[in-house]
Formats: sequence, structure tokens, C-alpha cells
Amino acid sequence: MTSTKKDPVLAVLQLSGGNDALNTIIPYADPLYADNRPSVRVSEDQVLKIDDHIGFNPALGPIKDLFDQGKVAIILGVGYPNPNRSHFRSMDIWHTCEPEKVGNEGWLGRAIRDLDPRGENVLTGVNFGRGLPRSLAAPGVPVASVGNLETYGVLTGIDDDQRDEALDIFSRMYSPAMGRGQVMDYLSHTGMDALKGADILSTAPEKYSSTVEYGNNSVAQYMRNIAQTHIAEFGTRFLYTTAPYNSFDTHAGQMVGHSALWGEVSAAVRDFQADLIENNAADNMTLLVFTEFGRRVHDNGSGTDHGSGGIAFVVGENVKGGVYGEYPSLQESKLLEGDLHFNNDFRGLYSTVLEKWIGIDAKSVVGGEFEQMAFL
Repeated sequence: MTSTKKDPVLAVLQLSGGNDALNTIIPYADPLYADNRPSVRVSEDQVLKIDDHIGFNPALGPIKDLFDQGKVAIILGVGYPNPNRSHFRSMDIWHTCEPEKVGNEGWLGRAIRDLDPRGENVLTGVNFGRGLPRSLAAPGVPVASVGNLETYGVLTGIDDDQRDEALDIFSRMYSPAMGRGQVMDYLSHTGMDALKGADILSTAPEKYSSTVEYGNNSVAQYMRNIAQTHIAEFGTRFLYTTAPYNSFDTHAGQMVGHSALWGEVSAAVRDFQADLIENNAADNMTLLVFTEFGRRVHDNGSGTDHGSGGIAFVVGENVKGGVYGEYPSLQESKLLEGDLHFNNDFRGLYSTVLEKWIGIDAKSVVGGEFEQMAFL
């Protein structure tokens, strides 16, 4: 009997800029929260309470609804030893799993190589947005990066003979036989992979139908693109997108800006999940939402500055919903130079997703063995 079980897929939503954990999952019952946040805090009567201690920012109402359905795991105090407050360095650490040195391979790039060592599917990994996140980059690993799925595809609108001719011309133009060595060989394979990927991805919108109406913002549209690609069943195992560059870097005007951002992101996550359910594509999809670091415990009067001890969410039909880990202490003696201490290593979060969901050995991907969690 032929199995109809589909391969598990991971989508990643990166909240670039450093999301404020304290004002996302709020320790409203701790008097030290109000003491440290005289200006940048959510009042208790606005908090969407989880229990007698913590609750959601009201802008996360759609995610709270999914949490109440048991489809959201909240990972508290996520970070790594000796945290770095630089956006670039901290995100690099999250992308490469290399806290002690500058890495040259992304964790998802390694995972793609493990799943498809010969690069047979040029769409095993797909990114939506500008550029290619370092997490997906690894030598010899093909990854498609798409700005707009509706207009993507350089070989569209032509017949099969014209397409074959274009691919043949491109292959010969960049052939290593022209005497330009390994660099041209790499360009040849990379260019061909890009063309093939574009050609296939361009068919995703025509395979898609939905009554879900996503918001008119980039996060919502990219989450819609992820849903379209997943529903099209191209064999893609990793799908990635990023909230607008550094948008969560809320040094000033945070009470308005942070709520607006989470309003967009939370609605996009809800719509994404509803879209997958409508298209019978939710059972093999899990979504990871992360950020490079949290913010400082004490506000600066208008916003919050770079800190540590962040927060992550895992969303999906196969998630064991709940709160994982302890809320980092707000006591001054237990802070790390004014920041929340981490109590969950992000590499343990990655390991859990890779081994319990994707089904591959995580040690070579994350650079060691780390404590896993029970949210899947």
C-alpha cells in the first residue's frame, strides 16, 4: 500500500531588530515589571492573561487564540552564553550556531544538505524577501530567494522549446569548458539552479485557491507566498521570511510601533494557519518565530535598548501548546548587566525542531548536543 504521508516542513519567520520579550509575554503580576517599565509597559487590564503570572500583549490576540487551541508553544528566555548586543553578530550566531567564531555555513543550509546531499531539488529551501539569510547559505546548497512570487520566474510566458533553448544557451555561456575553472563551474550550477527554481516557483500561484484574505503588508504577503509554495507541493522542506529589516529595533516610540508590528505579524500567523487548514496542508507544517535578542529590562523613557533573554514561538497542528521554560528573573541581582538571563539555549530549540519534526540528526547542524524540549 502506498503511503500518502507528506514530508514534514518547517517555516521560519524572523523578527529582525530584537523583539522586546517583556512586552510580548508580559510578567504582569511581578511588581518589578512596572518598576522597570515606568513608561514602556502594558497595563494589567490590557494583558491577555495566560495564568496568574504572565499574559500576551493585546496586539497578539490572534496568536493568543491559536494558543488557546493548543497550537502555540511559547519558549521563554531563549538565548546563548555570553550574549552579544550587536544586531549583526547576534543574528549571525543564530544563523550559523557559532557563538565563538564567525561561521561560514547557515544551520538551515546544513540541514538542506543533509536532506538532499546531491542538490537534486533546487527548491528544498526557499526564502521570501530581499537577499538570502545566512541561515540558508552553505556552499553548494541551492536555495531560491524570491521578492514577489506573483512576478517571479524569468522563463515564464514562453513555450517548452524556447525554455529549453534558453537553458542550453545559459549552460554553454557559463560552461567550465570555456577555461574559467571552478568559479565559472560554480556560477554555472548556481545560475542553472536559480533558473530552474524560478521556473517551477512561478507556477505556485496558479495552483493556489483560498478564501483567506491576508493583510496588506510585507509580512502577510510573504506568509501567503509561503503558504502558496507549501500547498503547491514542490518538495520544499524549509521556507523562510523576515519581518521588515530591523523593524523590531524599538529604541523610541515603542508603545505604538511595537503594537502595530505585532498586530501585523499576529494576524499574518493566524491567516497563514487558517489558509493551510482550508487547503488541507496544515498537518505537515510547523512555524518557528524567533528574534536575535530581547531588550533591556529598564526602559529608556520612550523605548528599550538592546538586551538578551528573548522569546520564541512554535506554531502548528503538531505542536504541544503551552509555556516552556521559566520566565527569567527580573531581580536586579539576577540580571545580566541589566538584561534578562537566557535559560533556554536556542540550539536546543533548533535541535528539537530538526530531530523531532524534520527527522534528521541535529548534532552536526547545530554544532553539538543541546537539551531538547517537549513541544512537538
